[in-house]
Amino acid sequence: MNTALLEGKKPPHFDKHIIGNLLLDVATPAEVREEPMVIGVRNDAGEIYRLIGAATLNSFMNAVEELFDLGLIDELQDTEEPKEGCDAIFSEP
Repeated sequence: MNTALLEGKKPPHFDKHIIGNLLLDVATPAEVREEPMVIGVRNDAGEIYRLIGAATLNSFMNAVEELFDLGLIDELQDTEEPKEGCDAIFSEP
């Protein structure tokens, strides 16, 4: 899986746990958006600050499970529609 921090967006306190729990390769935002499935993560200001791209459904589901385990919620879990270019968007409850 690839990940990118979005320029000018401040990572929240839990960002180090995302990096610690998921095996992610650093990429550019454009490279991450090329992946078939994209996960966004919001910071304390409500901005998407990190993108995570998954090449397979299995990778996507593993990432989603890890983010849930960190206590984050997916604001798109009850919809099939992507939002802001993301298939899932995680944030603190």
